[in-house]
Amino acid sequence: MEDPIQLKEEGNKYFQANDYEKAVQSYTQAIKLNKDKALQAVLYRNRAACFLKKEEYAKAASDASRAIDINASDIKALYRRSQALEKLGKLDQAFKDAQKCATIEPRNKNFQETLRRLGADIQEKLRTQFSTDLRVQKMFEILLDENSEKEKREKAANNLIVLGREEAGAERIFQNNGVSLLLQLIETKNAELILAAVRTLSGMCTGHKARATAILHYLGIDNICMWMSVDNEEISLAVCNLLQTITDCLLGQGKEEHHGKEEAVVLDTKKDLRMITMHLLDMLVSKKVSGQGRDQALNLLNKNIPRKDLKDHDNSRTIFVIDNGLKKILKVVGQIPEMPDCLPLTKNTQLTASVLLNKLYDDLRCDPERDNYRVICEEYIKSKIDPQDMDKTLHAIQMVSGVLQGPFDLGNKLLGMKGVMEMMVALCGSEREIDQLVAVEALIHASTKLSRATFIISNGVTLLKDIYKKTKNEKIKIRALVGLCKLGSAGGTDYGLRQFAEGSTEKLAKQCRKWLCNTSIDARTRKWAVEGLAYLTLDADVKDDFVEDEPALRAMFELAKASDKTILYSVASVLVNCTNSYDTKELVPELVQLAKFSKQHVPEEHPKDKKDFVVKRVKRLLKAGVVSALACMVKADTAILTDQSKELIARVFLALCEDPKDRGTVVAQGGGKALIPLAVEGTEVGKIKASHALAKIAAISNPDMAFPGERVYEVVRPLISLLNTERDGLQNYEALLGLTNFSGRSDKLRMKIVKERALPDIENYMFENHDQLRQAATECMCNLVVNKEVQERFVADGNDRLKLVVLLCGEDDEKVQVAAAGALAMLTAAQKKLCSKMTEVTTQWLEILQRLCLHDNMEVQHRGLVIAFNLIGADKELAKKLVESEVLEILTYIGKQEDDPKKQHIINVARDCLTRFMDYGLIKPLSQA
Repeated sequence: MEDPIQLKEEGNKYFQANDYEKAVQSYTQAIKLNKDKALQAVLYRNRAACFLKKEEYAKAASDASRAIDINASDIKALYRRSQALEKLGKLDQAFKDAQKCATIEPRNKNFQETLRRLGADIQEKLRTQFSTDLRVQKMFEILLDENSEKEKREKAANNLIVLGREEAGAERIFQNNGVSLLLQLIETKNAELILAAVRTLSGMCTGHKARATAILHYLGIDNICMWMSVDNEEISLAVCNLLQTITDCLLGQGKEEHHGKEEAVVLDTKKDLRMITMHLLDMLVSKKVSGQGRDQALNLLNKNIPRKDLKDHDNSRTIFVIDNGLKKILKVVGQIPEMPDCLPLTKNTQLTASVLLNKLYDDLRCDPERDNYRVICEEYIKSKIDPQDMDKTLHAIQMVSGVLQGPFDLGNKLLGMKGVMEMMVALCGSEREIDQLVAVEALIHASTKLSRATFIISNGVTLLKDIYKKTKNEKIKIRALVGLCKLGSAGGTDYGLRQFAEGSTEKLAKQCRKWLCNTSIDARTRKWAVEGLAYLTLDADVKDDFVEDEPALRAMFELAKASDKTILYSVASVLVNCTNSYDTKELVPELVQLAKFSKQHVPEEHPKDKKDFVVKRVKRLLKAGVVSALACMVKADTAILTDQSKELIARVFLALCEDPKDRGTVVAQGGGKALIPLAVEGTEVGKIKASHALAKIAAISNPDMAFPGERVYEVVRPLISLLNTERDGLQNYEALLGLTNFSGRSDKLRMKIVKERALPDIENYMFENHDQLRQAATECMCNLVVNKEVQERFVADGNDRLKLVVLLCGEDDEKVQVAAAGALAMLTAAQKKLCSKMTEVTTQWLEILQRLCLHDNMEVQHRGLVIAFNLIGADKELAKKLVESEVLEILTYIGKQEDDPKKQHIINVARDCLTRFMDYGLIKPLSQA
């Protein structure tokens, strides 16, 4: 269609049919084709009407303005623009348009009413603004007055933060010189006032690009980075959040709002984003920056530089950082805390830097980009290797060690650089303890790859053994132990777990436990004891002894709460070993016999790996507070908590939830809340394990207690993810039990289950041959049919939902009958259409109903009688069918029974049915007969 008038008529038809999207399409096409100015004005104002209906007010105002540009007295366009401007909060402009409308048509009551309403709203807005301005002024007076009472200051600071989070409040602060006053608060150097000012600024920037840009330029990125550099964790984090909020606005993320003229101004944010990135990279290598500040700079780079979605082809931010800052990141990972020239660091700084190296490497799109990354690393590391300057060389080895904890493939290529592996081994034999410390750590990280482990086994194991036996420095000794444990695991040799010391894994584990409990040793060293235990607890005797050592358990949990990437993974590994929650291959009996016959070694299960011992270990862990530790681990920053760690934690949670008696303890200590993010993000296996643990809790717990507030709605999707043929029967069953429990709580939860498209999956399990699965699915459906939308689906034509429920009522399985009869009773009570439909879906309906009404189980019998009552009440013809069948005889028999408290509810329903028959005149009372 290429005629604008026809397209306009088509758009009008769509508009009248409430199909505003298609109406917009028709008007837009007509606008493109039309050359008549008068028609163009009509098209624009009609499209403005569509946008008003779609609540796209900025577009509505724009189209109405275009119509007014063509015809200044277009009253419809003026009124529509007034409506749109009112919704956008531009009351004064809306009032002017309404005034013009009233001038053109002074007798129009609608226009007069609009003018009165807008006039009142403007007065109220001015009054509120004046009140807000006074409040803001008063708050700043209190905060900037050194003689103000402490309580007044705290209250004023909190009120200011709250006001900054509200759009109207943020705008009043901004318009009334608030940013300058907030800067004065920051310059007081009072920690509480600084926090209040920074948090207020964060609220003011949220979702408002123009204001965020203005605040960035007024404060200056130098000042913002200086504040973030302070050695105060709370202030550093608050400033980091402010800079993140500003960055979100510049990237166009966060809540989108319309802010007047800002929509017409295209802000070029690339320059500001690059300026922020350059300053963050400079912070990494500045000695003036605290360890906390360096961590926050790394966190901001981790969050904002790599692409969120690899389908987005623009990785220019990553390329910019590699070209301008890769060497600075390498300098951070190459720091040695024990050396005097080390930059200020926290325990997480270097690992966070390694994570950033990994994310940048993963964000590269092609081999030339990866080659450029590698060349920069190689050249920088080569520049640090100097046989004449061992301190410089140590930094180079430390860099390789840091890269091995990040992009592992790149780390392996760096290990292949001439002299690097040889230098590591040579440093192990050095007399200087710092050389041994760095070299041993590097060997540990390098030995993960089997080919490298083989080189180290042949060249470095003897050195590690000597170091372990001879050194008196606990820091080196513990690292040597972990190195040898790791080599034993990677290389499959006898060097690792048993033969390098006194010949006893238990003795080595005991030594690790001693180190773990020794609080005089620094946390960074004690974490290596946990890593050693991660390998040693593969031995059943070691894991059993460790769980019995409550002080060692508690010491490990305290370290886990410190949120260090390596410690989280190591602690999770130890717990997986102790709970036997790792995957095991099931031995096929026939193959075992064949192996024995051919005299091959057949691994046998250790007695302490049997179920009874595992259960005891789980109980000990719960008593020691393992759930609280796991909950803290889950809260760790995403840069620290890797997907692999999440999977291990999910495995442990699933093991802890195995016994129904323990699930209350898991919930009480925060396990329910901690499992939700694990079920949503991570590896596929991890998400399944976490979802299964949630299902176990949801199946038997009160949802209001286990998942209070809105959290319960977040659990629905993980449960539904288990309704999949790829999941095992137990996962299907427990997920259905959980959904049954949820669907019995509230209609809002039932609606959530329906919206997540779980209904078809639940129906599929109602066909299942497995009795328990069929029962669980039917019970779930019994609860869901209370929801109106579910009922409508049963009423709709072209499906066998009702037929399935009716046939399940005739099943021999009593529990299935109870659930199916309950569902049918509720459906027939709620929807009269289903009463007649029930008689059409299967010829067996009457026989099934009679069986229900005569059932030995009173619960089934009661539900059968309720179905009969619903059918009778729905339609006289249906009632007549029942009178002509044996149902009348059954009802008469039950109704004539003497009153009995145990089954009075059944007798009463039967009597109600007979009364309905009499009301219809289908039967007569006994006295009349």
